Amino acid sequence: MKAFETNNIKNLALLGHQGSGKTTLAEAMLFEAGETTRRGTVENQNTVSDYHEIEQRRGNSVFASLMHLKWKEDKINIIDTPGFDDFIGEVIASLRVADLGIMVLNAQNGVEVGTEIMWEYVQKFQTPTVFVVNQVDNDKANFDDTVDQAKARFGTNVTVVQFPYNPGNNFNGIVDVLKMVMYQFPDDGGKPEKVEIPKDVRGKAEDLHNELIEAIAVNDESLMELYFEQGELSENEMAGGLKTAIVQQDIFPLFCCSAKQNMGSGRVLGFIADHGPAPNEVPPIKTTKGEELKCDSDGDPVLFVYKTAHEQNLGNLSFFKVYSGTLTTGTDLINASNGSHERINQIYNLNGKQRVNLNELKAGDIGVTVKLKAAGSNTTLAPKGNDTVIEPIVFPSPRIRVAIEAENKADMEKLAQILNQLHGEDPTLQVDFSKELKQTLVSGQGELHLQLTKWRINELNSKLAFDYIRPKIEFRETITKSTNSVYRHKKQSGGAGQFGEVHMLIEPYYEGMPAPKDLNVRNTDEIDLPWGGKLVFNNCIVGGSIDAKYMNAITKGIMEKMEDGPLTGSYVRDIRVSVYDGKMHPVDSNDMAFKLAASQAFKNGFQDAKPQLMEPLYDVEVMVTEEGMGDVMGDLQTRRAMIMGMEVAGHYQIIKAKVPLMELYKYSSTLRSLSQGRAKHKQAFAEYAAVPREIQEELIAAHKGNDEE
Repeated sequence: MKAFETNNIKNLALLGHQGSGKTTLAEAMLFEAGETTRRGTVENQNTVSDYHEIEQRRGNSVFASLMHLKWKEDKINIIDTPGFDDFIGEVIASLRVADLGIMVLNAQNGVEVGTEIMWEYVQKFQTPTVFVVNQVDNDKANFDDTVDQAKARFGTNVTVVQFPYNPGNNFNGIVDVLKMVMYQFPDDGGKPEKVEIPKDVRGKAEDLHNELIEAIAVNDESLMELYFEQGELSENEMAGGLKTAIVQQDIFPLFCCSAKQNMGSGRVLGFIADHGPAPNEVPPIKTTKGEELKCDSDGDPVLFVYKTAHEQNLGNLSFFKVYSGTLTTGTDLINASNGSHERINQIYNLNGKQRVNLNELKAGDIGVTVKLKAAGSNTTLAPKGNDTVIEPIVFPSPRIRVAIEAENKADMEKLAQILNQLHGEDPTLQVDFSKELKQTLVSGQGELHLQLTKWRINELNSKLAFDYIRPKIEFRETITKSTNSVYRHKKQSGGAGQFGEVHMLIEPYYEGMPAPKDLNVRNTDEIDLPWGGKLVFNNCIVGGSIDAKYMNAITKGIMEKMEDGPLTGSYVRDIRVSVYDGKMHPVDSNDMAFKLAASQAFKNGFQDAKPQLMEPLYDVEVMVTEEGMGDVMGDLQTRRAMIMGMEVAGHYQIIKAKVPLMELYKYSSTLRSLSQGRAKHKQAFAEYAAVPREIQEELIAAHKGNDEE
């Protein structure tokens, strides 16, 4: 395939809730363009995009698949994205490089929660978008309700370009109000016949035609004047204003189709080729310096790797978009992240797993290369001396966390290596070894995401036997009242002994608290603890009862005990310690003696100061339909949630709550079950809060039992 000029390239991302028919629409588009000779189906497991075993077994997309086709003089790159928000990382990366989103709606179900979530990212990236209402041939299809829901949720800029004639089982026609013609299809779909719009819907078509013209002309004075003069605008007259309105999100054109019957996909492709923006017609990408990078094939070649993947038959693949210049095989580039050299030895177009060799790609095009040494996702590649770094993609925080445990502990190192490799391919999968919990933690977007990770690990090394287990919680310990503590460490075992005595005041710390009464504070150290909170250490020694040289040892003794709290072995935070007296021995006193004395004095004082266990609270937002509100609210209350408020978003409710992390284990699965998949949530750490007394006692008893065991 030849290299296409920038203004003849279109980059599409197919978006939508699971089951809306994105993969089937992609099949119809490839077939319509002559890229394939038969249309595959999800049921027969022979579609171009869903070619992975796990996708065929599940019957839905898990990975974003890159495809391409030629339509007239244009090359159209199509990225078919997953519908489950467990795989939202694939969607976000695809949207980042797309210049046009195709939001597929299911005419049976209208605007679904997955659509709402993807719309957030459409708005974030300001992606021009076309809506396609699919499955209008279903007997439960309700096109008008779907349009009303889209307008209610996404605004009145959603503008009807087509509506179905005879929707439902007898569907055989599409009325196009831009061309003011009806496409009448044969029973088995395919190429339609252009006929006059039937009289019974002619009035509706004319009203929608006028609405479309007004939506296009409203921000274009010359078009508006022409419309007032003529009372009409042709498609050619509207072309420039239409593209501008789409790019500026002043209009979201809405089409209809039956992808399964191949009715309407050709017209959608034709509209995209005629009116969809090319990469140089959308706002330029920003660099980390805040500068705009012009999409021009005459500049330096600058690539952005938006995704990496390992394919069994293909090896390591790097998916990239050329944001500037012309890329040719044999080009040497520098990785902006680490300064390493990368040579582009091969360039491919993909249609699913099928590769097409290329010699060059021009600015705006999307391609794939293999065997890059160290260019993972979010990497900019540019020539030596060009310091351009494209803004990285920001991925959402995890919503589920598990610990991973190998049957054979010797396999943990291999397991960690594979997990880190998978994190490189999927930034929404996070892997961390917690020194505090002594567990390897794996975090993702949902249980499906973690199941996929397990499948991929088995695919890479089937001999690794492991399981997901419930992770421990990063509790914190503190105190709620002040106390004085004294401890003398004395040890004599022949020769030099050890002696140190420490008197300290231990208090709960809060910002802005006054200096301790009746103590002469000589100096204060405020220590920001690595695990959060503070230790404030006051040296209040007067009269030389303890030499200043032992203060560091005393601080270390306290810190060591704060790393292994007396209640559950958790980290201690937000304490003020004032050392105000003590004793030393001219021969037997040393750093170790005072370190041990301080450690024991702190431990004893902590136990007497009404110790309190703290637990992490998370801000949780749940998006749910009104009919599911009761079940979701009831479930949240069983999880000790504090409801912070509620908002309306279209026909969805958003519940905002603070929920203890220990109550959120596998919450995404419970929520999916409660709502039949029609609710979603996101969560982020908020703060630490006191654990209720009865739960604290249970946790302390459990910790004591583990210690004894």
